[in-house]
Amino acid sequence: MQLTFLGTSSGTPTKQRNVSALALQSTPRHWYLVDCGEATQHQLLRSSLSLRTLHSIFITHVHGDHCYGLPGLLASAALQGRTEVLQLIVPRDLKTWLEATLQLTQSRMSYPIQFYLIEDLNESIPLPDFKVQVIPLSHRVESFAFKFIEVLAAPKRRLNQAKLQAEGIAPGKIWGQLQQGLDVHLSEETVLLAQDYLIHAQSRTPNAVIIGGDNDKPELLAPYLDHVKLVVHEATFTQAIADKVGSLPQHSSAKQVAEFAEHYALPNLILTHFSARFSDEMTLIEEEVREYYHGHYFLARDFDRFHLHDAGVLELSTTPANYSTG
Repeated sequence: MQLTFLGTSSGTPTKQRNVSALALQSTPRHWYLVDCGEATQHQLLRSSLSLRTLHSIFITHVHGDHCYGLPGLLASAALQGRTEVLQLIVPRDLKTWLEATLQLTQSRMSYPIQFYLIEDLNESIPLPDFKVQVIPLSHRVESFAFKFIEVLAAPKRRLNQAKLQAEGIAPGKIWGQLQQGLDVHLSEETVLLAQDYLIHAQSRTPNAVIIGGDNDKPELLAPYLDHVKLVVHEATFTQAIADKVGSLPQHSSAKQVAEFAEHYALPNLILTHFSARFSDEMTLIEEEVREYYHGHYFLARDFDRFHLHDAGVLELSTTPANYSTG
């Protein structure tokens, strides 16, 4: 599982950080976009990701730093000749805004758009390689997190070749039939049962990641943490700044998220959506996280690419200058 951060700033961009967008990829065939702040398509130009292979877009909430890039990105996909259906999983009001924008600007889509309204979803969203659960959060407007749960391929079966050879059964047609799960009748009295010659590989537990929108109550994620190896959560403020601005913005501090992650022993944590007031001086946020969380953490920067391995180990593939990890 691979995550690429395309924007890590809150509210407004900085010279080094664009506003919110994150790409999630499990296979080379397609990828998923979570949030689409202004200029996300420009960020994509500096990545290996293509709008032709984008499968679905998830928008956590209607605030502009999470969705203003959508009309341009959709129009560019059409100009690039996309024909495959594109799924949009969005809040209801955002569908209204987007359809009006595309109509008023006379944007012609070369591909169908399939909307899923978050407020109407009762079940998980099926994707080729994930099941997705929607998690309600706490913000000034309705905001959501998405839990992406791996869909694993059925474990492969392999022949117990040593047993076959010990019984004097030479490689050939019989081996092929047993490999396909077919019983083989050698005679009226002798039948080789496929189940006796097949070794079933052990299937691992699927990994899951939670990618959250704006949220001032990290504890809302607690009921959804089964099999979760990574949480991506906003840390807009330090606690000192959060206390100064008050509760109206309804954002989390680094301390809040760190305490939550420590309490539930999360193995991996990535913080993002940093207030532009910090610019690129992340020392205060890093110190706060380190004080309250003793797990494996990263402070995301634009174009960071992370790989979550099958064993749940999180690895940073690229390291920009002045990068902070724990």
